Amino acid sequence: MRLAELSERSGVSTATIKYYLREGLLPPGERLTATKAAYGEEHLRRLRLVRALIQVGRMPVATAREVLKAAEDESLSQHMRLGAAVWALPHGPEPDNDAPETTRAREEAGALLERLGWTHDRDSPAYRMLVEAIASLARLGYPYDTGHLLPYARLASELAVHELDVVETYDTPTEQIEASVALTVLYEPVLLSLRRLAQAEESGRRFDDVE
Repeated sequence: MRLAELSERSGVSTATIKYYLREGLLPPGERLTATKAAYGEEHLRRLRLVRALIQVGRMPVATAREVLKAAEDESLSQHMRLGAAVWALPHGPEPDNDAPETTRAREEAGALLERLGWTHDRDSPAYRMLVEAIASLARLGYPYDTGHLLPYARLASELAVHELDVVETYDTPTEQIEASVALTVLYEPVLLSLRRLAQAEESGRRFDDVE
């Protein structure tokens, strides 16, 4: 297909496609003439992944380029390739290493993961985000011990199984990486909204005095 058709089928403007080509996010098409090239289905798939990284995942172009490089590195396991994409997503604030709450938070986070038997990503952005979240709970005087955090972690574990089952329905490693990024980002507001709706239902069941 020509550039105009690639733009129409992908929903990405020709100017943006040319930008992705210049930045090395999209491989060049097959040269037909000095000014024209042909593009295939692999370019459509790559555009979906680039959009998932930049538009949905809000990654800087340079970061997206590194993720794409990892996604194409067949020497890496699929776990490492998926991890490179998810690690690069925006995360919360970094822990304040000088705060006493951070020390306690690291202890609780470590105890929680040990209780669950989770051994991966102890130095990941998500782990650091967990530490800072626990530190905030401690700072404000709310429960943050393993007993209170365990139900959240067990629900997250069930969700991870479901999400990776969905990811595995996609045929190629690149499509799986695209799906992993999109599902991680797009389903987080779904989880937040469902949690708040569930709280409203339970609150009404417990506290609504209207007969």
